[in-house]
Amino acid sequence: MPLRIEIVSPEKRLVEREVDMAVVPGMEGDIAAMPDRAPLMLQLRGGVVALYQGDKIVDRYFVTGGFADMGADHCTILADSAQLMSELSVDEAKARLRDLESRWAEIGPNDVDMHDQISRELQSVRAELEAVQDRSPV
Repeated sequence: MPLRIEIVSPEKRLVEREVDMAVVPGMEGDIAAMPDRAPLMLQLRGGVVALYQGDKIVDRYFVTGGFADMGADHCTILADSAQLMSELSVDEAKARLRDLESRWAEIGPNDVDMHDQISRELQSVRAELEAVQDRSPV
């Protein structure tokens, strides 16, 4: 029985198709969505969503965060933003990292909300840089 995967960002629906398994970047670690799994809702960190047919990865998408709703026959990812790994740019990610590091240095010690926001963004762009530098063809 296949799993229906859907990845949606505020800008567009990136994918809707059937796969054998999807591995998603949960806040506490990567987790697999497979047919017949118990229902689960989890928060995502910045990282790679890998889609499998059999034991082969057929597509990879980078998400910057969001939520995943998993069930026995589906996995719906509501991503803050998402794009195909092949569309990522090392130079753009490095530029965003430099900007975020500058913003981090300017945050006041009592601005807890801004610390939390920039910290999440830093984690995501660092994960993107790692993913794009380590990517291999699918």
